[in-house]
Amino acid sequence: MRSPSPAIPAALLLGAFVLACPLLAQDSAPVTRDPSTPDSAPGGISYRNDILPVITRVGCNLGACHGAQTGKGELTLSLRAEDPVKDHAALVEKFVNLGDPDKSYLLRKAILDVKHEGGKRFEKDSESYALLRQWISEGAPRDRPGEPTLVRLEATPEEKVLFAPEDSVKLAVTAHFSDGSRRDVNRWAIYEPTALNVEIDGEGFVQSHSPGETTVNVRYLGLQAPVRLAFVPERPGFVWSDPPAHNFIDEALHAKWRTLRMNPSEPCDDATFARRVHLDLLGLIPTEAEARAFVADGDPDKRAKLVDALLQRPEFADFWALKWADLLRVEEKVLDTKGVAAFHGWIRKSIAENKPIDRFAREVVSALGSTYEVAPANYYRALRAPDQRAEAVAQIFLGVRLNCAKCHNHPSERWTMDDYYEFSAVFDGIDYDIKENKRFDSNDKNNFVGEQVVQFVEKRELKDPRSGQAPKARLLGERDELALDPKRLEALGRWMTSPEHPLFAKVQVNRIWFHLMGRGLVDPVDDFRATNPPVNPVLLDALTGDFVSSGFDLRHAIRTICASRAYQSGVEPDDSNLDDETNFARVLPRRLGAEQLLDSVHLAMLGAEGRPSFEGHKEPMRAAQLPGVQAVYRPSKPTDGDRFVRLFGKPPRLTNSDTERTSDTSLAQVFELTSGQTLNGLLTQKGNLLDQLLESEKPEREVVETLYWTLLTREPSDEELSATEDYLASAEDRRAALEDLAWALLNAKEFLLRR
Repeated sequence: MRSPSPAIPAALLLGAFVLACPLLAQDSAPVTRDPSTPDSAPGGISYRNDILPVITRVGCNLGACHGAQTGKGELTLSLRAEDPVKDHAALVEKFVNLGDPDKSYLLRKAILDVKHEGGKRFEKDSESYALLRQWISEGAPRDRPGEPTLVRLEATPEEKVLFAPEDSVKLAVTAHFSDGSRRDVNRWAIYEPTALNVEIDGEGFVQSHSPGETTVNVRYLGLQAPVRLAFVPERPGFVWSDPPAHNFIDEALHAKWRTLRMNPSEPCDDATFARRVHLDLLGLIPTEAEARAFVADGDPDKRAKLVDALLQRPEFADFWALKWADLLRVEEKVLDTKGVAAFHGWIRKSIAENKPIDRFAREVVSALGSTYEVAPANYYRALRAPDQRAEAVAQIFLGVRLNCAKCHNHPSERWTMDDYYEFSAVFDGIDYDIKENKRFDSNDKNNFVGEQVVQFVEKRELKDPRSGQAPKARLLGERDELALDPKRLEALGRWMTSPEHPLFAKVQVNRIWFHLMGRGLVDPVDDFRATNPPVNPVLLDALTGDFVSSGFDLRHAIRTICASRAYQSGVEPDDSNLDDETNFARVLPRRLGAEQLLDSVHLAMLGAEGRPSFEGHKEPMRAAQLPGVQAVYRPSKPTDGDRFVRLFGKPPRLTNSDTERTSDTSLAQVFELTSGQTLNGLLTQKGNLLDQLLESEKPEREVVETLYWTLLTREPSDEELSATEDYLASAEDRRAALEDLAWALLNAKEFLLRR
């Protein structure tokens, strides 16, 4: 076993999206009223507009308390008051004493006059107690004649940049009602920041304890309003470097960087650019000859020309088809081997032909027919229920994580249970004519091996659990009902990709940005919602407009992003952008993906014909060319290549999210790189790069330079050259010494990270 001299890198890009919800403070404020507060409304206290905000504010109907699916104790409430009628019945039945309000369990438990596992929620002399008691004394009515309904929630400022020493801001939250009235609801709103650099009190006062950006999600009743805040450090010596803008991408980024007192890192050198763009577009490092030729080229337009050349190579279609195969769940358990080959082949052909992404998406969502003859029909073969299809289409093509609305209204979005089941109904009626099934596992009903015909039938299987009835079919956010026929899927595709419906284009161009820049402008990349706004809305809008104008051209979008100075920035930070991980002022190194790493190792050690082997495939192939993911139940003899890609994060393709593929690091990966069979097998294989160097009889200097250019895409420094020359010259076994040197470079951060 070799001693691992280069340090294996830790995960440098955590990419964690942290939602920090402050603990609900107990309401201990004494009773104070003003003319704008709810109880001054004519007719007395309103259950919907006055009481539900109190119950929500003190946490009674949250998921950890009585808002849990089965409730807590003897009380079950709907989550965040989404079913006021049901909640009213539950409260009045056992927890309200109309004859003696002070004996109501609703009050006594909240002040701990009797045992309450939820603890004290407010004091007896608080405003919450007074409102609840008055409502009970008025007979605890559910509805009052003519009472207004909440129509809009306003939180100001909607967006603000605060420069040190300013480190706090008071939010103003106003509820707008159907009768034109407005109320200050700061006292009853709930504040949820998306980052941990701020604390918020119960009335909307935001205090920052470290620089950074955050979005505060303000909730009141069923509505939400996001507030974007940025706290900028003083940086008294800051001077804007005024870097050149290569295109509109840089212009949008520069505007924000200047506001945040942040300069971009210097551009990367030619060798780094060559390696970066080969990895991003082809999933492979460049060869020594490619890298040396590019660096030596004096053409000022050589970077753009290199991008154009790479976009036309077959490896580009292989690598970018891999990304869509992940999303569209091209795996063998449900699709079977033949279906996987057909679907993957269609995806790759679409990328190779530069099929517009909107047309590609329409063909996926409307495909019916034999899964062997109509390749995109395999998409629905992997999604066996209407709700699964709705969730997948919403997340992949619209960036909407709809699954939260299956059991309750979405807690951080506008989608309701009605929206969920009506959109799911669009996919009701898709059924399967199973021509043959030679399943491997007779106990697994989702294991299929054989041809299926995806078809549209009149049979209905979807029921709304609240009514037990089949919901009407409607597109998300639309009111028109869709007819019950296969053409509804074509209507879905047209609506989804229409330029008048920009969310599709935004999601797709954001996904392209994510693959090239390491982080989405909206991140996670498939989680578009008002409470998760883009880090640079101006840039996202500009990219979207350019993408639509290009005819949803994947290569055009890639070419545009790669041409930007932001894409071509270096990884070395300066004092102004050292802490930035969201605004793209510098490039953040990230670990190579499983296929990138395995294919690059084989290319480096065995040349252009180097290919790993995979179980179930007669001929070796690049990992990026694998059509699918083998079903976990299959009796198999995995090869070193199979084990390697699974270990380094190749997803099983069982979900519909970009986040299923991981770049986490683990101790098992360290062992694989330092002493595993894959690298050691390549290092000792006869006829590899090391044998070629030995046979060439080149001097030590040229041998070392070849290793560095081949593995790290750069020439060695004087110090590295001197040390390695001495090492090779003094070695008794020259090949063993070359193996050790190559092993060290393959385990170096420069090889393992995309920089």
